[in-house]
Amino acid sequence: MNKVRADAAEAVADIPDGASLAVGGFGLSGVPEALVRALYERGTNGLKVVSNNCGVDGRGLGILLSAGRIARVTGSYVGENKEFARQYLGGELEVELTPQGTLAERLRAGGAGIPAFYTPAGVGTQVANGGLPWRYAPDGTVAVASPPKETRDFAGRPYVLEHGITTDFALVRAWRGDHHGNLVFRRAAANFNPLAAMAGRVTVAEVEELVEPGALRPDEVHVPGIYVQRVVALTAGQAADKPIEKRTVRP
Repeated sequence: MNKVRADAAEAVADIPDGASLAVGGFGLSGVPEALVRALYERGTNGLKVVSNNCGVDGRGLGILLSAGRIARVTGSYVGENKEFARQYLGGELEVELTPQGTLAERLRAGGAGIPAFYTPAGVGTQVANGGLPWRYAPDGTVAVASPPKETRDFAGRPYVLEHGITTDFALVRAWRGDHHGNLVFRRAAANFNPLAAMAGRVTVAEVEELVEPGALRPDEVHVPGIYVQRVVALTAGQAADKPIEKRTVRP
């Protein structure tokens, strides 16, 4: 029942080249920075990442991206990362763009054992009809395009079939966690973290505060320990490292 690992390096040591990863975070909020850095330092390559976005230049998943360690991204947002755009448009990176709500539900469905579901999001667009560029050729032509998806009418309204997502591993960051893997997220830092935690076959959580079993009230737990296999307690410095993507102040 004690799922605590000594550090981030130990927690990601068995993630192989080519593994699929669900990674929590939104922008730079709630990103499992320590686990991502440990994966970078280990040299893991050819990763297939499922995450809302791929970090920014020099932070989050952007560290792995700039090192050429990511082969494919399933996400909903491309902005704020010039290297992401360069690799995608240059044919170095395969990218499956999906509506943000659909991505969230695909992760949740995968974690809940639901293989597929119908949604109205994307009906009548390339999301449903196919043709979205997944990979470009070096000359700028489309080398791989998204296939058309099944559509069906319910009560006179068209819906598109989307498949649930499960991954080999998941990396998430929580505010508090216990030795059994129960996790609590704080405010906006929850974002995609609970969904990513559900979707991973092996979920690794870095926590800002590690508490003893029983310290968390059952009604405050966002992700029960059944979904989490490994827990890493962050140092005080790691827990305090919370960069702001765009800082806006009054003139």
